[in-house]
Amino acid sequence: MACLLEAPLRISVLSEVTATSRHYVDRLFDPDPHKVLQGVIDMKNAVIGNNKQKANLIVLGAVPRLLYLLQQGSSSLALRTECSVVLGSLAMGTENNIKSLVDCHIIPALLQGLLCPDLIFIEACLRCLRTVFISPVTPVQLLYTDPTVIPHLMSLLSRSQKTQEYITQIFSHCCKTPEHQMVLFNHGAIQNIAPLLISPSYKVRMQALRCFSVLAYENTQVSTTLVNGERPLRCSPLLSLSCVSVCVCGFLPVLVDGELLSQVFVRMMQRDQPIEMQLTAAKCLTYMCRAGAIRTDDGCIILKTLPCLVRMCSKDHLLEERVEGAETLAYLMEPDVELQRIASTTDHLVAMLADYFKYPSSVSAITDIKRLDHDLKHAHELRQAAFKLYASLGSNDEDIRKKITETENMMDRIVSGLSESSIKVRLAAVRCLHSLSRSVQQLRTSFHDHAVWKPLMKLLQNAPDEVLVMASSTLCNLLLEFSPSKEPILESGVIELLCSLTQSDSPALRVNGIWALMNMAFQADQKVKGEIVCCLGTEQLFRLLSDPDTNVLMKTLGLLRNLLSTRPHIDQIMSSHGKQIMQAVTLILEADHSIEVKEQTLCILANIADGNTAKELIMTNDDILQKIKYYMGHSSVKLQLATTFCISNLIWNEDDAGSQERQDKLREMGFVDILHKLTQASDPNLSDRAKIAMQQYLA
Repeated sequence: MACLLEAPLRISVLSEVTATSRHYVDRLFDPDPHKVLQGVIDMKNAVIGNNKQKANLIVLGAVPRLLYLLQQGSSSLALRTECSVVLGSLAMGTENNIKSLVDCHIIPALLQGLLCPDLIFIEACLRCLRTVFISPVTPVQLLYTDPTVIPHLMSLLSRSQKTQEYITQIFSHCCKTPEHQMVLFNHGAIQNIAPLLISPSYKVRMQALRCFSVLAYENTQVSTTLVNGERPLRCSPLLSLSCVSVCVCGFLPVLVDGELLSQVFVRMMQRDQPIEMQLTAAKCLTYMCRAGAIRTDDGCIILKTLPCLVRMCSKDHLLEERVEGAETLAYLMEPDVELQRIASTTDHLVAMLADYFKYPSSVSAITDIKRLDHDLKHAHELRQAAFKLYASLGSNDEDIRKKITETENMMDRIVSGLSESSIKVRLAAVRCLHSLSRSVQQLRTSFHDHAVWKPLMKLLQNAPDEVLVMASSTLCNLLLEFSPSKEPILESGVIELLCSLTQSDSPALRVNGIWALMNMAFQADQKVKGEIVCCLGTEQLFRLLSDPDTNVLMKTLGLLRNLLSTRPHIDQIMSSHGKQIMQAVTLILEADHSIEVKEQTLCILANIADGNTAKELIMTNDDILQKIKYYMGHSSVKLQLATTFCISNLIWNEDDAGSQERQDKLREMGFVDILHKLTQASDPNLSDRAKIAMQQYLA
């Protein structure tokens, strides 16, 4: 099987191929098997640490010949083993080497080799497979193509410590999707890998632990099994009744040397364990907690996992440890306000994170030049992790947000982060800004003082969708009525930008675009409302009212409701677009929408009914009146209340010559009888509103 490489690469590399490299390849074709074996051994010694030699041999066609020798039953075990060792060494070169090996079908050949009974050969094949699969350019799906591979790998776990280390490392790197998780889970990954957590080999323990972390991530079934064990199979009818009752009543816990897996993970987080073990065990428990298998108030989370992760944020640890600790902690407490409060008061975490922006400092204690060079190149990862953790910390509690913004130069750091070259840092910075923007106090003070809307608007001009979603979501908060930033944002010409977002293919961007317009229209003057309607266009507005995404529909209804507020505005908009609006309202009320959607729609009708001239669009539409009547008798109090508001506005008795006429028509249609019944409703708000409406007939 030929290994094809692109011509430009072949030409550039061939120009450097030496006679020695050709000699190594030629020896693979010697008719004497002993000379072939010696040739492979010499090749192995020649390529160790020599990427140039590896590339030369690949170009000269060594890989297909090595794979041929490896797969030949007539080859000696020693030769087949040495071939797999050389292939593994070639795989340790560049990513191009890996691509060439994969293109030559190295993975099926090595997987086939695992069927050999010889342990030394199996270990060599697994070591090479491990090297290939940990490369980011290897398609991990190749591990799952043949359904017999995973169960066979599980069966090899018991052969030796090396098979345990290599196989669990392969699983860790190849478990990328929920489907992968379930394939491994269904083939007994938990039961087969759990005993490895107490292996005498540290490498085996670590790889087993990493394997559990990727299995548990966002997977409720796996995480629950890690905590509770598995539901056993129903026992045979031949067994005693007592045995049957024990087996079918619940779950059989997975025990490791008498300990539950969660207890083993807690023990691995102890301070006397290596840092990477503490961190990985904390990740396992974090993922199990986020998947709902462990309560957030469980002692192993509050007293063990959270303090361990906070400890990892200390400047005593390496850069990558601090990054991983902060990002895992952010994920752990993201949805739980109590964990956020506990973390914010643990080891001065908020102040500790400020050091992430000063690293490495000019007086850094790092004396290893290579380590210093590495950290300088990766310092942006610290800033990214700090922004993520600040975002998680401040997502709910006002006092924590205040503490964050009062941390030295914090707002300036966020503003700088919004324009960093790293897209990941920009995304983390805008997430942090979004978290803080939920605070009314911060919107009125820190956000205004630092004019954060300016870099935010710049970010919105040209960014990937992921950043756009978070930036536009933050902008929604800056456009709230009490935000001092609202006025300058309006003056910057933001309406056109927001209207363009409503046309995005991304539902999240459409939601944020319309949401921001909704906030902008709240208590706005007629000029702003007119600009919104003009820029958005009635065609796009009504397209959004039929959007398949419920969130988009709800926010569009909210926008329409805000546009149709105050009588002059209601009458003006309805005089221009009344026909289309009434048509859209009718379609929504007739369609199979949720109570919340229909409530918003009926509230729009209530607003229209409050107009001086607009209300006639309802009074002259018997179809709409019948729908209002229907929803007044609905089982949902929300819908009854909205329709009662609408009728109350229609019959309101002011200096309006038409009010008596409207009252008479609605009486004839049976609305008064319905209102009378609603005065006796058990819901006090509904009964009060019905009584107020009834008083209009007595006025």
